[in-house]
Amino acid sequence: MRLTANFNLSEFQCKCGCEMTRSVMENVFRLADTLQFLRFRTQSRVNINSSYRCEEHNKSIGSKSTSQHVLGKAADITVEGMTPEEVATLIERLMAEEVLSSGGVGRYNTFTHIDMRGRNARWDNTAK
Repeated sequence: MRLTANFNLSEFQCKCGCEMTRSVMENVFRLADTLQFLRFRTQSRVNINSSYRCEEHNKSIGSKSTSQHVLGKAADITVEGMTPEEVATLIERLMAEEVLSSGGVGRYNTFTHIDMRGRNARWDNTAK
């Protein structure tokens, strides 16, 4: 099922293959719109490494129970032609300019976390 011009529902689904609830699906639609805007802004492919995770899958990979992924509000992404640092900096700027809704931005060595929690949260898990 196509959610936006460049994103399909399958890209957001839990890796375990479970079904999303209606409330999770509503959040995924909003997240897809945000990632679509990011794609238009960068004119580059946005790859989703991980998005929605059911509680069981989230726990099995050692993620926190408070993860926005469980709500369908988060994605771990890469953007072609950009480093994770550049992606995080761009997202933070767009949130500061209120072009994107406030949310979480996590910096990692190989990807950037973005979420739509409705308030700013920032963290850096890169190896220095």
